[in-house]
Amino acid sequence: MVAAVANRSYLYSADGLPTEQSNPKPIRCVSEHNWSIPLAHKILVGRGTAVVPSMIWNPRIGIAGDYDAGAELLTDLLRVVGQGLPDGDFAECVARTTAHLDKQRAKYFLLETGEMISLGDEDPEEAVRGLVEYDIPAEVARAEAAIAGDDDAWLASVRTGWQDHFASFYSDWLYFSFPED
Repeated sequence: MVAAVANRSYLYSADGLPTEQSNPKPIRCVSEHNWSIPLAHKILVGRGTAVVPSMIWNPRIGIAGDYDAGAELLTDLLRVVGQGLPDGDFAECVARTTAHLDKQRAKYFLLETGEMISLGDEDPEEAVRGLVEYDIPAEVARAEAAIAGDDDAWLASVRTGWQDHFASFYSDWLYFSFPED
């Protein structure tokens, strides 16, 4: 069972995938978000998405995605979201986010959702499979449609709550950081 600790989702990057026996090295900290798995985290792992062993918890509840393809998709989405926002705070958020993504570049994004999925009653491994098979692909499809100009209603709702979707904590050190040996 996964124990709730701080109720965050965590996003990392690495050039390899975790295995049952070991974590890749080095693991770069990308972002953490309180009380949800934000749209940005889902979009970033939205290409080449796969369930992998967790780097933090015992169940197989990690999610991996292609770094470059996920970063490109998020960048395209941020561009169209920003076209409808006069808010200078959004532009600052985008600049911070993209600079940190450029700095932490690797082959894979690794999303740790254990604290968030432990809040529900569902089996953690089933919850992650649901994210990978349904929730993440659905969000990616909506983002692709919005980028193509085909989902203005969804894009408007994302603009309205952009802080919840994109204003995560991006840092070199997260609540769970991995020491470099």
